[in-house]
Amino acid sequence: MTSLFVATTYARGVNVTIGILLLLNALFAVVTWPTFFRRVAKDPRAKDAAGKPTRFLTVHLVLLVIAMVLAVASLVGGIASVVGAW
Repeated sequence: MTSLFVATTYARGVNVTIGILLLLNALFAVVTWPTFFRRVAKDPRAKDAAGKPTRFLTVHLVLLVIAMVLAVASLVGGIASVVGAW
């Protein structure tokens, strides 16, 4: 009976730790990627002579979208992990 309690308590601690890491990951992505993209958008390589977006900008936009999707997934997973641990 005692070993079951210890294992359950340990698992809760791990869930909370993983949940916090996922939440920090989501926060980091939401803070850094939009700032990075604003800098990319101002870069001269972002638009051609006609003012149209280049592949440079398009690739970074795709990376931003993927990063935001992963941030949402991290946020959901982090919340589920922390709430599920209680």
